[in-house]
Amino acid sequence: MGPVIAVVVVLALLAVIVAWGSMARRGPVGPPALTERDRALRAQAIAAARWTTAHDEVDGVTRVLLRRACTGPDGRPEVLEERVFETFPARDPLWEARFTEAMAGARFRCQYLNNEEGLG
Repeated sequence: MGPVIAVVVVLALLAVIVAWGSMARRGPVGPPALTERDRALRAQAIAAARWTTAHDEVDGVTRVLLRRACTGPDGRPEVLEERVFETFPARDPLWEARFTEAMAGARFRCQYLNNEEGLG
């Protein structure tokens, strides 16, 4: 029984080594790495990210949002962070007043956050 176990262990070890070797030759999985210049531009864009207001409706609930965004590599805005500032029912009879007040509060909060981060 001892030699059989030794053979099984050796075969399993060889299978692991072969699998690891084939994975190592394939290289990293995912998008190609950014060049040094692209990494510097990306870091600069993230450092210049600003907080802005946004809103949406999800499942009948209006959400007023704070978003920290920068310009992405493709030139489009890229959201780095999103926080829900306030929510209320989309069918609320006082929706317009609540929305106006929430957006004013969210704008004030964005201004505060941008000033705190030295962007304002």
